Amino acid sequence: MTEKEAPAPSGTAITKPDRGHLIGVGAMWVAKWSLVLVAISLGALLFGWIIEKLWVIVLPVLLAVVVCTVLWPPTRAMTRRRIPPAAAAATSLVVFIAVVAGIIAGIVPSVVNQAPELANKATQGINQVQDWLKGPPINLQDDQIDQGIHTIVVKVQESGTVIASGVFTGVSTASSLLLTLGLVLVLSFFFIKDGPRFIPWLHSVGGGRAGRHLEVVLGRMWDTLGGFIRTQALVSLIDAVFIGAGLLILGVPLAPVLAILTFIGGFVPIVGAFVAGALAVLVALVANGLTTAVIVLIIILVVQQIEGNVLQPVLQSKSMKLHAVVVLLAVTAGGSVFGIVGAFLAVPTAAVAAVVVRYIGEQIDEHSAESNIADAVAANDDLDDAEREGVTVDEAAVAPKAD
Repeated sequence: MTEKEAPAPSGTAITKPDRGHLIGVGAMWVAKWSLVLVAISLGALLFGWIIEKLWVIVLPVLLAVVVCTVLWPPTRAMTRRRIPPAAAAATSLVVFIAVVAGIIAGIVPSVVNQAPELANKATQGINQVQDWLKGPPINLQDDQIDQGIHTIVVKVQESGTVIASGVFTGVSTASSLLLTLGLVLVLSFFFIKDGPRFIPWLHSVGGGRAGRHLEVVLGRMWDTLGGFIRTQALVSLIDAVFIGAGLLILGVPLAPVLAILTFIGGFVPIVGAFVAGALAVLVALVANGLTTAVIVLIIILVVQQIEGNVLQPVLQSKSMKLHAVVVLLAVTAGGSVFGIVGAFLAVPTAAVAAVVVRYIGEQIDEHSAESNIADAVAANDDLDDAEREGVTVDEAAVAPKAD
């Protein structure tokens, strides 16, 4: 009789729990975790409702944090050279405003001068398409074409209304827009100037254990957000330079404007690049013809492939990478709930949330039974190795292991 078939020692009764008891334990486990998930979902819904109601306040804070990630490196460099924090923050902010204002002032005349010509060519292109649809092999009637054009116009008008209202959800008037921009600038100044004092203050308020966790998590979140924004800015700048150069060489109208839109679209992964590229191809098709549009499409595809397969893997840290499905779902959810700004803030928010999830996982692994078992197994393996090498347990505890 083998060891597996050996009977239990006499006097020892092996009792197994009743089947109904096991089913009850399993049902209670499922019910408990179902209640936990329901409570978490309700908390998430309540948190989202509060953010939606306070969006006019939350939006300037979020945008100011994004601006701070860009302006903090030059501000820190100036403070290290004994420049007062207020002066360093003001200098960085003034330079930032000057650069943005200069870009806007540079592209507005181009749009004003080339828009009428582009509209005329767009009308000619629509007439050509209409004539092509009337001929073989499609042979559409005038009333069918008019109905289709009317449907497209209505859809475009509806989309334009949605986009216009979604640019700043909760900011409905020009005065509110100016107020939001003003708040962003003011908050950016104070965040940059007094930011280094925030985490120590929060640590003191939260206490020893909670303050330590908050300090670690917020530090990682800031590093992740700053690295993400700066990396995306560099990658988007490279895309805008190469695509804009191609558009200028091909003589496509509004090339500087399209390059800037490409740069801005780079901050909305997947969706932004697609929309900016499609707009550039459409303008090239209307203004320069099919051949130029195909060349523009090839340039955009090549640049985006180099960006996705070379630039981002090299420039972006692995800790900030998110799966394409997560990025797409985050952009879709942010855009549907908070408009274009929501789509812009979706990926940084997802990256920051991933930092929190990773930290919680680290803490769970550190205090879980599986971690203790793994440590015990590793210790036993070390002792077994020491015994095979003829080293005593005491010697193994102090002797360095050979490489």
